[in-house]
Order: sequence, then structure tokens, then C-alpha cells
Amino acid sequence: MPFPDNAPKPDDLPGLDPNEIAQMPVDLLAILQHEVDERLKQSKAAKARLDGALTIRYATRAEEARRTAGKDTGTVRLDDGDFTVVADLPKRVDWDQEQLAAMVERIRAAGDDPSQYIDVTYKVPERKYAAWPEAIRQGFEPARTVKTGALKVAILPREGAQ
Repeated sequence: MPFPDNAPKPDDLPGLDPNEIAQMPVDLLAILQHEVDERLKQSKAAKARLDGALTIRYATRAEEARRTAGKDTGTVRLDDGDFTVVADLPKRVDWDQEQLAAMVERIRAAGDDPSQYIDVTYKVPERKYAAWPEAIRQGFEPARTVKTGALKVAILPREGAQ
């Protein structure tokens, strides 16, 4: 059954109260969810295409500007007609965990405090935790806090339903 012409469209959602949206018929919610998801996919694809084009247009100039400024990463400004293009190449640093652990041990062995030089973080992958024997899990339980993420809801037609 088609919805009346005055049924809300995705463009109307930002102006509606979430409680009002929640009271809509489930089939309208399903349609809105599908339409919003499709728009999001299309927007992401458009953004990826545009970002690719901007990279083609400005990457070489930005690289030259960074080289001239004596830096490998960071922000440079380029003039293009009446516009200033801000090209940022962020720095992403990864540290080899095994080598860092060895350095921490060397610092400790030298009688110094490693926390003066690095931040140490301990993590336990949930898969490993779940595979531990109960006695080991109990010892770690006081250090473990479980938080939940955001609820995700998908409205799908039931098989055989029209």
C-alpha cells in the first residue's frame, strides 16, 4: 500500500522529533531506513570519487609545497584562482610493540622509570579472555569493565510476508 503524499521523506527527518518518528507505522520506518541507507551509500561513493579527484589535482603541488617547507607531513596552503586550498597529510605513527617492551625492560634494568618516557597500556583481546580457564578469568575480572555500543536496528521484511 503506497503512503500518502504527505508521508515524511528522508529530507523531513532532521526536523522531526525522534518520538514522533518512533510512532510511525513500521512499514514506513522500513522504507525510510532503506532510503536513508541508499542515500548514505550514494553520498559515500560521491565523496570517495570527489576526494580522488582532489588528490589527482592537488597531491603533487602539496607534496612540492611540503618539500619546500622542509616537512614530510602536515598542512600546506596552495593558491588556486580565488581559493586557498588547505592540503593536510596527517602523520600516522605505529610503534613495534615487541621492541617497545624490550626498551621498557632495558630502562627498568638501568634503574630508571619507563613511565618518564612512554605510556604503557595493557589490553586483553576479548577472544583470548573468553578462551581462558575460569580461574584465570576470575583473577582478571576486577580489572575488566564491559561497555556497550550504540543499538543498531534493521527493519527487514519477514519471509513470505508481502
